[in-house]
Amino acid sequence: MAFQVSPGIQIKEVDLSNVVPAVSSTVGAFVGSFQWGPVDEVKTVSSSQELVDEFYQPSSSDSSIEDFYTADSFLKYGSALKVVRLGTSQLTNANASGAGSVLLKNDEQYQESYSDGSQNGTVGQFIAKYAGALGNSLKVSVCASSDAYFNDNASLINNGSGHSAGSNTVIVDSGAAFLVRDIIKFSGHATKYRVTGISTNTLTIESIGQPVAGGLTNAVVDNEQVDRYWEFYELFDKAPGTSANASSIGTGNDEMHVVVCDEDGLFGGVRFQALETYAFVNKASDGKDASGKSSYYKNVIAEESKYVYWSGHSTGGTGIYTTATENKTLNASISSAFGVPSLPINNSLAGGVDGRSKVVGDVTAAYDKFFKDSETMDISFLVVGSTRTDNGSGTDQDTIADHNSIVNHAISIAESRKDCMVVASPRRTSLINVTSESTQVANVLADYSSVTSSSYAVLDSGWIYQYDRFNDKYCYVPGNGHTAGIMVRSDLLQDPWYSPAGFSRGQYLGITKLAFNPQQASRDELYRNRINPIVTFPGQGTVLFGDKTALSSPSAFDRVNVRRLFIVLEKAIAVAAKAQLFEFNDAFTRAQFRSSVEPFLRDVKNRRGLVDFSVVCDETNNTDTVIDRNEFVCSIFVKPNRSINFITLNFVASRSGVEFEEIYGAV
Repeated sequence: MAFQVSPGIQIKEVDLSNVVPAVSSTVGAFVGSFQWGPVDEVKTVSSSQELVDEFYQPSSSDSSIEDFYTADSFLKYGSALKVVRLGTSQLTNANASGAGSVLLKNDEQYQESYSDGSQNGTVGQFIAKYAGALGNSLKVSVCASSDAYFNDNASLINNGSGHSAGSNTVIVDSGAAFLVRDIIKFSGHATKYRVTGISTNTLTIESIGQPVAGGLTNAVVDNEQVDRYWEFYELFDKAPGTSANASSIGTGNDEMHVVVCDEDGLFGGVRFQALETYAFVNKASDGKDASGKSSYYKNVIAEESKYVYWSGHSTGGTGIYTTATENKTLNASISSAFGVPSLPINNSLAGGVDGRSKVVGDVTAAYDKFFKDSETMDISFLVVGSTRTDNGSGTDQDTIADHNSIVNHAISIAESRKDCMVVASPRRTSLINVTSESTQVANVLADYSSVTSSSYAVLDSGWIYQYDRFNDKYCYVPGNGHTAGIMVRSDLLQDPWYSPAGFSRGQYLGITKLAFNPQQASRDELYRNRINPIVTFPGQGTVLFGDKTALSSPSAFDRVNVRRLFIVLEKAIAVAAKAQLFEFNDAFTRAQFRSSVEPFLRDVKNRRGLVDFSVVCDETNNTDTVIDRNEFVCSIFVKPNRSINFITLNFVASRSGVEFEEIYGAV
């Protein structure tokens, strides 16, 4: 403090209230293949519904169903899963041009490469927000004028005699005045019809909402007026026209309507259903709504759409712009700024490819990119999904080499981070459709024989048969999503240092049956080889019947509860230790640190995590040499509590007249 020159009072505060903070222990991390959603971007989901909202439901026939339900299984127990959708070399986005080689991964890439409209020549006016074949179901319909919305005399009947009731075709002056899916009506008739096909000047139609579904409900005469409506006109109060903003500066026709439609019904199950509507959006880059917010259609779609990105202006004689990247303003003459097309501008997207066949490099690169750095990504579990790949072969494969490569890479990340655990299951082909239990055991042992010895991994034995609620069928999925989930549930019910196995905390949820239900002899073999059996006991449910880590040598760390105890201790105390950086290494600092660590350890001991502990942080381990190296040393000695794996019950029969105390030592 500053020296005082004259008498006075100075107030000084000393903060000795530092504590060891609580740290997360229930956050999962997962890399997998999905039908929809951003690629190479971490999304945190907290429920099965959020998983569907972000990445859509699984397909009915793809191996990625295994990845979806691995993530979904974890969310049955926990509420924090960081998910990365895997990108592959085949994965592409559907787009208005139908280009089949375009991959737009996420918002970041859109802003970098697409938001300026420079890709219009490649992908057209719109591109699916996310990659995959699902985007091929999308259509974007732009109604950019009042005539496109409704034309009360688009054409005339022109076949010389008219058409009789029941006909499902009509001949008009110009078929070019109509689009498939337009709604038409004849003058003097109440019935409306849908145009289902156009061949030159012949329109194929079907009645809307009438008993005679196949054609005309009433005859029409030659030269009868044909009115056309935009297929989505009923979704809007009126036709687009001139905004108040444009009118105030003497221009007009700046408004348009935009609809994103589920053309094939893949998103909602109903063909041609409108997924999103944008009313009275503006053609002009400086267009504003009544509140002063930008109404420029590009900006509105970029901000609000869940299905598409804008990727360029419609161009040409019937378009609303004359060049692909032009940002017309309301201050320009409207006649030169905007086209006023007589028909809607429809963009049916195509070219989207799932490309869900992953290679090992795809998976390992994703883990490295998003989960290797513990400072930027806080996680507790690395959940390894299906290890099936195609490894560039184009055909599905499920090899031990690929399985071990992915699992071992995940373990290397956990070993480097030292704050999370890998949870893995064996290969699908090791268990599914294998009828011999001895063969299943041998297969599982082979799957894990080359897995790295590590206390940061948990290996289970099973695949689980469960109901696929989206496709109304049963399927097999890896057990490790559930296995990681029961560890989360153990944390929530008690603490990380409690074993997540057995009938108290190791119960699996929603299990129909197991692909492999090991009996006692098989369980013995698995457990000797650091594999935790998943077992169904009749009348008692399905449980994790082991709590070993993948460490191959005998140690306190060969148990899950001990490793997770140390993860929590190390993570929490390391966070507290950051407060000591750049302080003086003196008795005051060391005492302050001990005063924060010891109450934390006492609390863990009181909650049955420790038998005992000792904290040494004084001049004995902070010698002059240590201090001169600008180091600070604290040694924390702990005796962890151990879980019970083996129970011995001694039943002793004794002679009459013998006191029990006399024979205690004989047992």
